Amino acid sequence: MMKNERRSMNWPMVAGVAVAAAVVGFGTARLAGTGSSPAASQAAEVKKPEAAADKPAAPHEVKIPTEYLGAANIAVEPVTKGGVDTEILAPASVAAVPGSEAVIVSRAAGAVQRIQRRLGDTVKAGDVLAVVDSPDAAAMAADRRVAQAKADLARRTYEREEALFKQGVTPRQEMESSKAALEVAQAEAQRAATVAQAANLASNGRSVSVVSPIAGKVTAQAVTLGAYVAPQAELFRVAGSGAVQIEASVTAADTSRIVAGSDATIVLANGSPIPARVLAVTPTVSGSARAATVIVTPAQPTDKLIVGEGVQVRLHARASDATGMTVPEDAIQNFEGSDVVFLRTKDGFRAQSVLVGTRSGGSAQIISGVQPGDQVATRNAFLIKAEMNKAGGDD
Repeated sequence: MMKNERRSMNWPMVAGVAVAAAVVGFGTARLAGTGSSPAASQAAEVKKPEAAADKPAAPHEVKIPTEYLGAANIAVEPVTKGGVDTEILAPASVAAVPGSEAVIVSRAAGAVQRIQRRLGDTVKAGDVLAVVDSPDAAAMAADRRVAQAKADLARRTYEREEALFKQGVTPRQEMESSKAALEVAQAEAQRAATVAQAANLASNGRSVSVVSPIAGKVTAQAVTLGAYVAPQAELFRVAGSGAVQIEASVTAADTSRIVAGSDATIVLANGSPIPARVLAVTPTVSGSARAATVIVTPAQPTDKLIVGEGVQVRLHARASDATGMTVPEDAIQNFEGSDVVFLRTKDGFRAQSVLVGTRSGGSAQIISGVQPGDQVATRNAFLIKAEMNKAGGDD
């Protein structure tokens, strides 16, 4: 009885020892299976990120159709060589090239009898825009007829005297006198005809026509049917479809840094850039602002410029130290914690890290990361950044 009790009391102790031995054996087997110490295992875990870091990261690029650039108003411009101090941002206005705009006036005083063209109409050279009834027109018609009649009479007189001289009836002096009178009469007839022609005298001899000297569109109209107009009063303006020029105002100190033939950029009110070149720089300043005028012309013909429109011009001036590169400040974007520009690729844009120097006057200096002439997104470049963020980038 006592022996059996001792056996039952020792069984739990034996079971506990067996469980402890199993746990120790499992731990030993685990360490043996790995074949390394805990320190070695930790070293292996630290080594994995280092191996991943050695692998170069794929460049961030997004595909954007060309049609989207126009719809999103995204501009692409080349990286220019030079520092920020070589960029001059100047106010400017669009003006017509000499000869491409006409101010049309009345050549005689009178009442407007008929208006044949209105604001916005397309006209050809020689088209009649209005007709003015004028007493001056009647006087010009009368002068022309009188002068022509005198010239005809002088011609017949000369012909008769010449014939009589050849027959020996009249002396040479009479013939030469009649010839001089003919020349005077012809000169007077030519003068009267020129005056009538310059005034666009109508065939009825009572009115003058207001005629457009160039082809284009009527851009201004200051005439009312039946109204009295004075001589040389402006009635219409016609703008041709020819080229335009940009007139920018700069300080006198900047004129020495700008040369004809240098590059420029026209910036429209909506931010769209148009490549251009400097045509000329006035050597003097004028106006109350004491500003000089720089004439800029678009590099290619464009219909985006309207005469009288206000624009801005970025002038690429000379500098003693033209190191580095320059882009519009809008081109610099912060992407994944770095300053980048978006380089134009065949199918879209690629984020390129750059080192940015000075920022001033809407321009930023690029020290490294791109090359002069690289095409980068400028206006609305943040939209490309948003597309890249959608593709998996961080802001």
